[in-house]
Amino acid sequence: MPGDADVVLSPVRARFRQPQPDAFLRPAGDLDRHFARASPAVGAAFDRVLAAVSRLGPVTVLPEKTRIALQVRMSFAAFTLKKHWLHGHVVLARRLDSPRFEKIWGPSPRNQVHEFTLRRPAEVDEEVVDWLREAYAVGEQKHLSRG
Repeated sequence: MPGDADVVLSPVRARFRQPQPDAFLRPAGDLDRHFARASPAVGAAFDRVLAAVSRLGPVTVLPEKTRIALQVRMSFAAFTLKKHWLHGHVVLARRLDSPRFEKIWGPSPRNQVHEFTLRRPAEVDEEVVDWLREAYAVGEQKHLSRG
């Protein structure tokens, strides 16, 4: 099992290692431990997710005990890194059908959780970027504004 020193930190991930001024966040090094057992392809897939989300606007990366959450005003996506795959979910303001979603469930009609798995960086394609874009708007709570 690789140790913390064996984890190669990507330039994308390095931007999110700085401590945030929030008392509820874990130390910055906790982001690294999520990658200790993940294959390089899984780490690269997560890096592509982070790069795509970073182009949408400011994002807070919250390394939690079992997952990494992405948050704007509220969490809009979360990822769990396994050895050979990246399990993720996005929160959308509607149900969106895609054969790539393994499960869709909703705590409320305007917060539908869409679960999926990525195994390699190439799977972070335009479809996934579209999900992230829509979920980012949910994270900003734009879906709650009344036109």
